[in-house]
Amino acid sequence: MSSNAARVAGRHFLQIPGPTPVPDRILRAMDMPTIDHRGPEFQKLGKRVLDGMKTIFKTDNPVIIYPASGTGAWEAALANVLSPGDKVLMFETGHFATLWKNMAIKLGLHPEFIASDWRIGADADAIEARLREDKAHEIKAVCVVHNETSTGCISLIPEVRKAIDNAGHPALLLVDTISSLASIDFRHDEWGVDVTVSGSQKGLMLPPGLSFNAISDKALAAARKSSMPKLFWSWEEQLPHNAKGYFPYTPGTNLLYGLAEAIDMLHEEGLDNVFARHDRHAEATRRAVRAWGLEVLCRDPKYYSSSLTAVLMPEGHDADSFREKTLNHFDMSLGTGLTKLSGRVFRIGHLGDTNDLTMLGALSGVEMGLSVAGVPHKKGGAQAAMDYLADCARDTLSAAA
Repeated sequence: MSSNAARVAGRHFLQIPGPTPVPDRILRAMDMPTIDHRGPEFQKLGKRVLDGMKTIFKTDNPVIIYPASGTGAWEAALANVLSPGDKVLMFETGHFATLWKNMAIKLGLHPEFIASDWRIGADADAIEARLREDKAHEIKAVCVVHNETSTGCISLIPEVRKAIDNAGHPALLLVDTISSLASIDFRHDEWGVDVTVSGSQKGLMLPPGLSFNAISDKALAAARKSSMPKLFWSWEEQLPHNAKGYFPYTPGTNLLYGLAEAIDMLHEEGLDNVFARHDRHAEATRRAVRAWGLEVLCRDPKYYSSSLTAVLMPEGHDADSFREKTLNHFDMSLGTGLTKLSGRVFRIGHLGDTNDLTMLGALSGVEMGLSVAGVPHKKGGAQAAMDYLADCARDTLSAAA
């Protein structure tokens, strides 16, 4: 079908912090005839992805796969281990932590929200202090976003686990890794997480449409006592079918083909190499931001995200106007500021199937966009990133010699 719109040469730069670009290899893997989801061919695929996702979460326990967005996995986590009226402790890391809190309210839970300025991750000391006050152990779960997609701040999950243990509190630990899984190191079993939530469209390099719950033995025990109404989200419904490689309803078959390929790709690169690549691109981005004379939203380096960087706009300049001009002139999408950050920040995604040249192209596009939009800045941000990445390459060559 013809269109009056002029063709734009080259590929679109999708530099939002998810969904991320889907590699051709995954697209080709999904380009398969749909098969019988009750047949033996599907059973092999089901077992392959259900077992494979354990290696990505770094767990020996079950991983549930839903045909849903990350929001569905949030609801599944809460609905399976909690009952109406239960108290949960959450930390206000940003827009997505706030949405999870709002969901808890609608499910009949009683969330307590520890406030912050959206410029740090979860404060483990504040969590420990509140749990120590809860002598009757009324708080049933602590919910934390590992990587807050709206701000570019991570929460240090081992510190949160230690805080719960130091307080001698039995609360479950629920963690959202939607924008960190397969981008930032995460260890479900080692870090003592009870339910880990994630989605397909970010570090896993897939289209939106799959979400996950990784679950501990403690979470499974809690699920047996939960009185929250559920059917589609129920682990109890899922696990007997999953044990045989199947699902209790029609699964997202072709997305599962893509997931199997994504798992293979991550292991071919090596998870440690994947994390190091994301760390490198995040540091290159922050060096560019500083060279431009702009400010990273995350105000404490220990909370820096390797999935994305949120950048504060100079006073009097609108981030969405800059993003629009960058899209129109350079065919690059950057992340918008959400809710209280609307118009104040733009977000550069550096997660998923990215490489050094991808990032340099993106950062060059940001620098040109700042110039076209008339945003006050210094020149040389892209050059600072290039210098850093070249130094990293030289270090790699020296180490291999």
